[in-house]
Amino acid sequence: MTAVTQYATGRRKCAVARAWVTGTAGDITINDRPLEKAFPRLTLRQIIQLPLELAGVTGKYSVEATVYGGGPTGQAGALRHAIARALVTMNPALRSPLKKEGLLTRDSRVKERKKYGQKGARKRFQYSKR
Repeated sequence: MTAVTQYATGRRKCAVARAWVTGTAGDITINDRPLEKAFPRLTLRQIIQLPLELAGVTGKYSVEATVYGGGPTGQAGALRHAIARALVTMNPALRSPLKKEGLLTRDSRVKERKKYGQKGARKRFQYSKR
């Protein structure tokens, strides 16, 4: 019997992650690199592994992913979203704990654009009365 593989896409800021979750015991590989090499910061690795820990399937699934765009934090968030979506497709019983933690909702927060006549998105140029 072959192991079932499920594909899902996750997005965060400008980053897009494509994840293939397989029902075999294994590790997490991102852009053909192990998790520790792809994301050296511990906090980012914890963000990525959160859906697996909440579902209680750490070490039971292997994840093969490609991530592009954005920065490290956005890529980690996109990968977390993709893994959570793939787990729910594989096992619908995991939907309620993952949804309760907000892992199935796409985080729509992006950087606000700079406006003309202002220094930034909200900050104005200094006002001089005299």
